[in-house]
Amino acid sequence: MKSISPNLNLMIKACEKSSKVLIRDFGEVENLQVSKKGPKDFVTNTDKKVEKILINELSKKKYSIITEETGIILKENNKDFWIIDPIDGTINFLHGIPHFCISIAYVSNDEIISGVIYDPIKNELFFGEKNSGAFFNNQRIRVSKKNSIEECLFGTNSEGIKDTNFNTRISGSAALDMAYVASGRLDGFFQKNLNVWDIAAGIAILREAGGKINNINIKNTKNHTVIASSEIIHSELNKLLVNF
Repeated sequence: MKSISPNLNLMIKACEKSSKVLIRDFGEVENLQVSKKGPKDFVTNTDKKVEKILINELSKKKYSIITEETGIILKENNKDFWIIDPIDGTINFLHGIPHFCISIAYVSNDEIISGVIYDPIKNELFFGEKNSGAFFNNQRIRVSKKNSIEECLFGTNSEGIKDTNFNTRISGSAALDMAYVASGRLDGFFQKNLNVWDIAAGIAILREAGGKINNINIKNTKNHTVIASSEIIHSELNKLLVNF
């Protein structure tokens, strides 16, 4: 593996530090399921605690921040941004399903430079940086080489594709779906109404893994439609999803 940049190193360390809270609180969710109050407030507090740690760690660089819970935090340097999602897959977390992640992207001059997606329960770390490749737990990753749509497996949460013969899975975490496409576990991913913090890190990792994604204007924080896959099937996938 190539040596990583100071920014990427900071992102990984921030994920690792904040994940301790996430792992500890996830262990309590099952107990909360039987309470009358329910775990929603607990999960909201976990989101905020994880976000606070991420912001504190990443603020070692004087970059502005876009985050799901707090919104936009402007600093003196507003050409460089961190984009943070403290828990992508909150509903899974809420129900005690171990499929969620922390997601961080670094953006400079409106270009996504690097991304980290960390699944703390499985201890799976995906990261990528412009011109430096994409990695899973320090092993280089590449997108799938399948060239037949019928043999592919896609991540989505979208309805309205019943007339097309897609093999799909709904995992509940867009960020992990994109990381899985980058690593070849999934062959593609398509979904509507996504926020920039759901997808920014995944875009960086996917591109460095040889994947292709439709044009995304990251200046917009909400309502993104994503179609991502290997270059081999991307054109055909877009044709099949023309009314998506």
